[in-house]
Amino acid sequence: MLKRNHLFGRKTRITFLLPLDQPYDAVSVVGDFNDWSPGRHELRRRRNGTRTVSVILPQGVHRFRYLATGGVWFDDETADAIDHDGSLIKL
Repeated sequence: MLKRNHLFGRKTRITFLLPLDQPYDAVSVVGDFNDWSPGRHELRRRRNGTRTVSVILPQGVHRFRYLATGGVWFDDETADAIDHDGSLIKL
């Protein structure tokens, strides 16, 4: 799930949120905003059973995917669009 918080100027805080069981192992969000670098934005466990990480992004279209332990890639069903290259956020 994606949560958006509009900040001052032309920036938005995007919070990437997954339930604890999807998948259980470590998960990173990788995308054009972090040079597709695994581990740079790893989702952290929260007390309420979810895992999250927040990233501040400028306006525009951003592409991302989730990468779980073992090389398992998956998309976010709540993204603005999903195509053969992954999930899209349109800000």
